Amino acid sequence: MRHHAPSMAPVEIRGLSKRFRSVLAVNDLSFDIEAGRVTGFLGPNGAGKSTTLRALLGLVLPTSGTATFGGARYEDLDRPSAKVGAVLEDASFHPGRTGRNHLRVLAVTGMHPPERVDVVLQSVGLTAAADRPVKGYSMGMRQRLAIAAALLGDPEVLILDEPTNGLDPPGIAWMRGMLREQAARGRAVLVSSHLLAEVAQSVDDVVVIAKGQMRGHGTLEQVLGGDEGPATEVRSQDDTRLASALQAAGHTATPLASGGLIVPGVSPKEVGVIAHDAGVYLVGLGQQMRSLEQAFFALTGEELVT
Repeated sequence: MRHHAPSMAPVEIRGLSKRFRSVLAVNDLSFDIEAGRVTGFLGPNGAGKSTTLRALLGLVLPTSGTATFGGARYEDLDRPSAKVGAVLEDASFHPGRTGRNHLRVLAVTGMHPPERVDVVLQSVGLTAAADRPVKGYSMGMRQRLAIAAALLGDPEVLILDEPTNGLDPPGIAWMRGMLREQAARGRAVLVSSHLLAEVAQSVDDVVVIAKGQMRGHGTLEQVLGGDEGPATEVRSQDDTRLASALQAAGHTATPLASGGLIVPGVSPKEVGVIAHDAGVYLVGLGQQMRSLEQAFFALTGEELVT
């Protein structure tokens, strides 16, 4: 019988560490970024996010560990811009060149079809401004142009470092929609930010680091729910009887001051099944999650930045 090797994730970080002299900027990070999902790479300023991305993109050499795309280092990819599109914080443009010509140059150097220029200009909403010099672009327009450049090669992976810096509310709303659209097209999208509240509205998964170390990893629901996952708040006609049934099933049920019970690490569906089997009538059932502020502080020890 033939055995098939498990497929590799589009992005794999394995035991990644990076030291700059006496400073350990990244300390033994391991996580995957999956296709068709938006992953938020979160942590306070100075947490090691940009260093991790630069190691992934071959801009700094890891002290130990690996950062690969489908098992291959960025520098070993054939036509890397056709596999990975990236926007780093320090994206730069020739100020006298038009947006269209900026993309034309990149299309030639990346060996991408020239017709991709018009496609990506339309996808980021810059068609009307394409023939204006970049020096006259607003911050939001420059961000859109950088994303257009990242999309030129129709890549499988999209990496954005602090993509909402300097954007106004309409620009941030556009960014959220763009992230969801790219994931819906099957791309693996990685968004690095120190703004949890902003990113939380558009991501599926979260990787949280602080001081170079992993602090949380999983779906947004799992990370906000804490180490035991989301908790369930339940109210019934007989909380004492329900608590006994929950405890008999191996769960912790804590009475709330306002009435009802809080059951950590158990989904509302599971609580409902236990209540049904115990013959307890429920009058309220819902999931309780930590606030963004509580989650960020618990994971990083720093206040949430909004």
